[in-house]
Amino acid sequence: MFKVMVPSLDVNWQGLSPYGSLSERDADVLSLVDEEDLTTFTFDGLKRRLGLHPETLSRILNRLEEEGIVKKTREGYKVTPKITKLKLSPARRETQNVSLLQTFLPSNMLTEHLISELKGKWFGILRWLGISETSEGVTLKWITEDGGIQIAASISGTSLNIDAKFLTSNNLDLALKAAYQLMAHISKICNSTRSATHVAYYPSSTSHSYFTLT
Repeated sequence: MFKVMVPSLDVNWQGLSPYGSLSERDADVLSLVDEEDLTTFTFDGLKRRLGLHPETLSRILNRLEEEGIVKKTREGYKVTPKITKLKLSPARRETQNVSLLQTFLPSNMLTEHLISELKGKWFGILRWLGISETSEGVTLKWITEDGGIQIAASISGTSLNIDAKFLTSNNLDLALKAAYQLMAHISKICNSTRSATHVAYYPSSTSHSYFTLT
């Protein structure tokens, strides 16, 4: 069974010299945002991910906004290029991703449409955290209601991978339940926008299963 890793954030304070007004908690939040490579995130999602009191997180984000490191938008908070000037150290004990499902999207499915339909949405026990956009693709991230498990859907071309990160819970069954809830919603989106297509998927084990998007 998986060993639960509680995130332990560290920071290189020399890198924070341009923003001397930031506290240790401010740096902790920035370390997590940097570690997750988030480009946009929500207040509620970050609150669940960090386990912070709403008022505490609100004050932190206000300070980061004043420093120009994050910017409040309609979708939540957007990270600005200023974060790259901070030399943030990674977590002392990294929490590894566990692969749950791997699949291929229909070749005629518009990735941009799928992302827009998933972004910001809640599914079953999952609450929206944020999105990471890199040259390799897009990763959409959710957190369970209790903040114990993070679920990420990575899209690169027609490839879709759903991973879990066990934060304060090692409940694999719960993570799989969340992954299937997300996959079911993706199936509905594919059905409502494109012609019937069959897609094979498989959990990370020796046995293969099949998921039909028709």
